[in-house]
Amino acid sequence: MPPKFGTSGLRGLVTELTSDLVGAHVRSFLAACPVGKGLWIGRDLRESSPALAEMVATAARGMGCQVTDVGPMPTPALALAAMDAGCGAIMVTGSHIPHDRNGMKFYTPNSEITKHHEACIIAGLRDVYRGKEDPDVIRDEQTRTAYIARYTRAYGTALEGMRIGLYSHSAVGRDLLADLLRGLGAQVTELGRADRFVPVDTEAVSADLRKQLKDWAAEQPMDAIVSTDGDGDRPLVADATGQIVPGDVLGQIAGAALGADLAVTPVSSNSGAEDVFKAVVRTRIGSPYVIAGMEQASGRVVGYEANGGFILGFDADGPAGPLSALMTRDAVLPMVATLVEAKALGGLAATVAAQPARFTATDRLQGVAAEVAQAFIVDLEQNKHKRTNFLTRLRLTETAVDRTDGLRMICEEDMVVHLRPSGNAPELRFYAEAGTSPAAQALLEKGLSLLQAQFTMPTKA
Repeated sequence: MPPKFGTSGLRGLVTELTSDLVGAHVRSFLAACPVGKGLWIGRDLRESSPALAEMVATAARGMGCQVTDVGPMPTPALALAAMDAGCGAIMVTGSHIPHDRNGMKFYTPNSEITKHHEACIIAGLRDVYRGKEDPDVIRDEQTRTAYIARYTRAYGTALEGMRIGLYSHSAVGRDLLADLLRGLGAQVTELGRADRFVPVDTEAVSADLRKQLKDWAAEQPMDAIVSTDGDGDRPLVADATGQIVPGDVLGQIAGAALGADLAVTPVSSNSGAEDVFKAVVRTRIGSPYVIAGMEQASGRVVGYEANGGFILGFDADGPAGPLSALMTRDAVLPMVATLVEAKALGGLAATVAAQPARFTATDRLQGVAAEVAQAFIVDLEQNKHKRTNFLTRLRLTETAVDRTDGLRMICEEDMVVHLRPSGNAPELRFYAEAGTSPAAQALLEKGLSLLQAQFTMPTKA
């Protein structure tokens, strides 16, 4: 699959992210989208990221654009610094996908790019050019400090007395996050630091990692274990027993704690949001759709996804001070806001238990080409008999269908099955929703087993 835009930026195999392809996308972005006073560049810790970041810088400088390089840095920290400087930004990262792939995320001085911006970039690929200027790259040393200060200013020492395990793996913000949590008063224990890149999907957490979290929790007393994906814009949070808190539940808790009235969230997030906020807007899956929904809203609005990424759309107040809006996915805010609530309510498990009884679980069947996955879903969508047969094998009965993004089947057993092809990998996503976390996980496992059988059946001669 050649590099293309998915739910969050441009992604593809490293071998196909050539200097010509990267340069064309950078130049088209600069020509088609507002970037203000210049371009800021950051990167994650993949082996391929430094070279790709250099390609980005070379292309931008060739357009006469002033480039500021922040080096290895979490995506939201880069976005915060660039927006404060009135500049656009490009983050070189493949987020949670395997190390043989990489990509770029694009930002205007106001927010992540929208689907309209994305379309303009694609349309302009054939009509890009080079300028004459070639200004020197500015090396920035303050982005890290400013990002930490954002949270210490708003939350003070609100985590004082809490014992936090930090699964650092190869996340670009691992050391920054450790310092940030300590600055908020927490006692931090590092866990699982890795020398090579480890892809961590906060929405589809592997069985091995789930077990590892429980093992760490059993080895020593901790109030929570936290982590992020590779570029630091999606959180992973587990309670004192190592039980993962779903990302959409983190969004609910954080949004309510910040005093949000309206939440914009994809159809894949659990339906308990309607019981938490005064109003909820449902979108297709992907932060550009959430951003677009937030831009059409007004007032105290937040956006979040089932992967935990959280977007603050209004100037809020933390326990110690102000917290400005940040129109990009962030991992730290939902993490910290939820931990502060947990401290007040007697623990993370108790905080989750106080939420509406709706839970999601998701994973994907890998190795399924996008066109094959799409054809399978369209067939189910158009043929009610096949849908009924599929759900019967899961012991479910359909009551309604939602076609906002993929095929979402609402069932009378108080469960939901949602199928969708991945936007940037040969994968078929399965989303499950139920009244308890174990029930959602069990439905997910049954569904993936059914899909596995479906796509490995021998063809008839």
